[in-house]
Amino acid sequence: MALKAVPIWVCFSQSDFVQNKKQLPNFRVSLAKLRKWECLALKLKLAQPERSQIHVDDDEKKPLTSTNSKTEETQITESKGFHKDLNSLPKPLSATDLVSSGNDGSKVRVAYQGLPGAYSEAAALKAYPKCETVPCDQFESVFKAVELWLVDKAVLPIENSVGGSIHRNYDLLLRHRLHIVGEVQLTVNHCLLGVPGVRKEELKRVLSHPQALDQCEIALNKLGVVRVSAEDTALAAQIVASEGIRETGAVASSRAAEIYGLDILAQTIQDDLGNVTRFLILAREPIIPGTDKPHKTSIVFTLEEGPGVLFKALAVFALREINLSKIESRPQRKRPLRIVDDSNKGSAKYFDYLFYIDFEASMAEPRAQYALAHLQEFSRFLRVLGCYPMDTTL
Repeated sequence: MALKAVPIWVCFSQSDFVQNKKQLPNFRVSLAKLRKWECLALKLKLAQPERSQIHVDDDEKKPLTSTNSKTEETQITESKGFHKDLNSLPKPLSATDLVSSGNDGSKVRVAYQGLPGAYSEAAALKAYPKCETVPCDQFESVFKAVELWLVDKAVLPIENSVGGSIHRNYDLLLRHRLHIVGEVQLTVNHCLLGVPGVRKEELKRVLSHPQALDQCEIALNKLGVVRVSAEDTALAAQIVASEGIRETGAVASSRAAEIYGLDILAQTIQDDLGNVTRFLILAREPIIPGTDKPHKTSIVFTLEEGPGVLFKALAVFALREINLSKIESRPQRKRPLRIVDDSNKGSAKYFDYLFYIDFEASMAEPRAQYALAHLQEFSRFLRVLGCYPMDTTL
């Protein structure tokens, strides 16, 4: 940001000038004399930001499209009578066409991965019921949308009670400097969708995200259908609506059926009825931790080499009666292997790991501060990803 320098005007009384006339060679003014100055004006004019900079305070909201959006926008195949307005749905942001956009601050803008009707969008609406959701095509694009001030928050899945952790997002948390400011627990209810008028017995193939297909294995096996993978559950519903083939169905949410004009052929077809996905809410700045409600803190660290070091790391929480709700290990990308000489017969190879931990305590509590100070004594790297209120509702 460029600064334009301007002169500084200093005004003082004539008596002060006469009184200090003899001291002009040294020109040293005491702090007491400074109080007699009558005005001090400094005007700094900020240069206009470049076109590539993000305009945060614009009064007029600009659409999230590139310069030649009218000619470059991907055209969705028009629906054959099942949903006539697919082209009006928001186009997902990609990492290559993210551009600056104004934000009038009238409502929170939340980015998520997928298309309208995805479970991530449902998690965003649960956290911020009146928010404006912004779809993105990849997880990386979601992080960049927040960093470039295109949106205020981001909602990303981090683990599922059936499918386990989403390792890609753990890696992105470390790569980017966003902060976790909240979490959302969302009950997943898979539905079998089809074009209007079709019966589920007529289906020969079903599209959905690979994890959704695995979670509905029993129901799909009974139908004897061919399972076809798609990048997103909402995308699968969109494909079924746009193609209009009676023999093709999709596994997606009831909201996706409403958006794309499909019929719900069967509800709650997942094998495990207690299917819950945990989402993280990310922002550019952390929130101030409190103690008025249950809080959770997420950290990542690496340990020094030695026997029992991981035991010592976990003991710093147990000694202070801090409950650990999550522990995840990921190999370090820059140092995947470590060579340790165990004997004269050869060398053993070990992975160097990053450890992600969620513990149930607020950073405003002294016990949490003491625990991290203790952990830092034998860790090579320690970073607090965020301290945020726990979501206890489903």
